[in-house]
Amino acid sequence: MTPRFILTLRCSDAVGIVAAAASALASAEAFITESSHFGDPETGLFFMRTVFHATGTRFVTRSDFAEVMAPVARRFEAELALHLADERLKVLLAVSRQGHCLNHLLHQWHAGELPIDVVGVVSNHDDLRRMVDWYDIPYHHLPTAGDKAAQEARILDVVEASGAQLTVLARYMQILSDDLCRRLEGRCINIHHSFLPSFKGAKPYHQAHARGVKVVGATAHYVTSDLDEGPIIEQDTVRVGHGLTGDAFVRIGKDVESVVLSRAVLWHAEHRVLLNGRRTVVFREGA
Repeated sequence: MTPRFILTLRCSDAVGIVAAAASALASAEAFITESSHFGDPETGLFFMRTVFHATGTRFVTRSDFAEVMAPVARRFEAELALHLADERLKVLLAVSRQGHCLNHLLHQWHAGELPIDVVGVVSNHDDLRRMVDWYDIPYHHLPTAGDKAAQEARILDVVEASGAQLTVLARYMQILSDDLCRRLEGRCINIHHSFLPSFKGAKPYHQAHARGVKVVGATAHYVTSDLDEGPIIEQDTVRVGHGLTGDAFVRIGKDVESVVLSRAVLWHAEHRVLLNGRRTVVFREGA
C-alpha cells in the first residue's frame, strides 16, 4: 500500500491557497482523499488539513512531498507540516488517584481504537500501579512531597527518555509550574471536570451544585501557564436534576470526562487540531 500523508497549513488568509496546494499535490500525482479548510474573519488566518496518498513513482516519501509543497509555503508564508497518517503518536499519561480517564484511554489504546502508542504512565501516587501493570506499561511513581522542581524535572526526564510526543493529564491533580507548561507547550492536554470557563479550580462539580446548574460537563484543553485557560479542544455536557447531590455530580461527570479526553487525544493524534491564538480550529471527522 502507498503511504498516506496528512498536510496541515496555517497562514494569513488570501485568495488561491486551496488551489495552489491542490495543484502542487496534483503535479506530484498525489490523490486527495479528504480536505477541510477554514478562514477566520476575526483573526484573518486560514487553516487547512488535507489527507492524500502517492499514486506515482517519482514522489513517494514525506521529504518528496515537502519539496513539492515548499513553494506554496513560501508564497503564502505558511506554517506547513507533513505527517505520515499511519505513524502512531507516542503518548505519556499522567494521573493521580482517580483512574476513570486513565482506564478509558488504556482500554481504547489496547483495543486499537486510538492511533497512539502509550509509552508510560507517571503518577504522584502508587494507587493505580496494578491497573497499569496489567497493560504491561512502565509505571513511574514520582511523589510530589518535597522538591516540586526536582519532581517535575523527573517528569521531563521520562518524557525525553520515552520519546513522548504528547503528555496527557488524565486527572493529574497537580498544578504544573510555569516552566513545565512552557516546556510542554502545544503537546500537553488536560481534562478539567467542568464546562470551562465556568467553575475553574478545585471541586468544580460542587461549585456547580451550589449554583443549581442543570448541566455539568468536562473540558479538554491544551495546558498553559494560565490555570484552566488553555485553548479548548473538546467539551461535552450531561443533564442533572435538582435532587442530586454534589457527590452525584462527581459520579455522573466521570463518564463525560473520559469521553471528552479520549476525543481530544484522538483528534490531536490525527492532526485535526490547529491553534488559532487562544482558540483552536478542530477539523472533526466527517465534518
